[in-house]
Amino acid sequence: MRTRMCDLPSKLVGEKILTKVPITSLGQVRSTCKLWDGLSKDWILGKEAASRTQQFLGFMTMDSKVCSLRFNLRSKDGEQEQEEAQEGEEAVDVSVKQVDILNQVEISKVYQCEGLLLCVAKDNSRLVAWNPYLGQTRTIEPRKSFHKRDVYALGFDKKTRNHKILRYLDYQEGKEHLFAFEFYDFGSNSWRLVEVRPDWEVASGHRGVSLKGDTYFFAQEKIGRDFFDPTFRSSRSSVYSRGFGRVLDCDDFLLCFDFTREKMGPRLPLPFHTLPPLGEIVSLSCVREEQLAVLFQHGGEEEIREELDVWVTTRIDPEDVSWTKFLTFDMRPQARLGVGQLHKHPSFFIDEQEKVAVVFDVMEFSNKDNQPSYHTAFVFGQDGYFKPVLLGEAPNIYTGRFSTWKMYCPPIVCSSSYLPSLVQIKLNNPRKRKERLVILHSFLASLTS
Repeated sequence: MRTRMCDLPSKLVGEKILTKVPITSLGQVRSTCKLWDGLSKDWILGKEAASRTQQFLGFMTMDSKVCSLRFNLRSKDGEQEQEEAQEGEEAVDVSVKQVDILNQVEISKVYQCEGLLLCVAKDNSRLVAWNPYLGQTRTIEPRKSFHKRDVYALGFDKKTRNHKILRYLDYQEGKEHLFAFEFYDFGSNSWRLVEVRPDWEVASGHRGVSLKGDTYFFAQEKIGRDFFDPTFRSSRSSVYSRGFGRVLDCDDFLLCFDFTREKMGPRLPLPFHTLPPLGEIVSLSCVREEQLAVLFQHGGEEEIREELDVWVTTRIDPEDVSWTKFLTFDMRPQARLGVGQLHKHPSFFIDEQEKVAVVFDVMEFSNKDNQPSYHTAFVFGQDGYFKPVLLGEAPNIYTGRFSTWKMYCPPIVCSSSYLPSLVQIKLNNPRKRKERLVILHSFLASLTS
């Protein structure tokens, strides 16, 4: 008598199948039978999932494609790493796989909020909302048009649990002031303008981080010329060089956009202060959907930023924050490897157990013209621990007239490990049950081969 899939022991299904199925295939597995659907909610969403110590499992963009990422730091202990190296094993186990469901669209940015992902098309023609666990997508068209300098945020109303998208643009393009502050509502499937006149600005390359339905941004005081008012203005807290047109100093802070009230909260303090002329690096990350982390790389001479600090919040809400130092790393010894200077807006996540920060960037070898550059995950730890993990060759995307110039687009990782969600969004291309079963049988066959 043949054993049916639904007759397999629950623990076997959970431990040996459901926990090994890629996130992007869970929708097909859940549709197999009601038992497996229920087990997936326990092993992937419920108490069994919470009780397991998991590796980082999430999503990233690399070379304009969305990829799933599994990153497992088995140990950063020097002696153990040396023993594993002698045995042919790596201390870091990494898997990057391209997501098939989004193959037809080149993606430049990706944002995450409690199980939903917001993907921005590289040509800025549309947005794609995606629930990887349910396998559902929704294409979102612009009210008028999108722009390459748009800043996006994904969050939800904590009273209704209705998801929303914030689109923000404040940019002077020639003589034209481009400004937008609008919401997309998943419930009504429509955009809505909001009248605001911000006295702050968020650089287009800075990605906000979603936490508990709200989104936090690194922001700076708007100084110099107000686009809404052609009269020059300068703030007391800023130092502006009129002769050279450079900002020498200005206030920087954390801002929280509250999706329930649909407004920005008060300015929140950061544990450091940046100086624009030094080109210092600031990036935000989320920790277990409970805390924020901020990476700050100090300015330095000869394009080597000397120190990298990571801070984590001990308390965080839209109107209050406190910080504690998580990690300090001296970057100078790594300058010879080409990582003395990170790119302007690197993405990262932290591993609290291993006490490391994993920063995604491009490793360049400027002293060797023919040496390829690589998408790289740099692991920074205590006591000078450092390990670069190569993810693949990075193509030179520079198309200008100077043949020796190079330009790279670093990978962007969603900063918190993915937690599946049962939030429903409209399906553009639903799969038929027969197609799902074919995919499932193929996957099960690969496990036994």
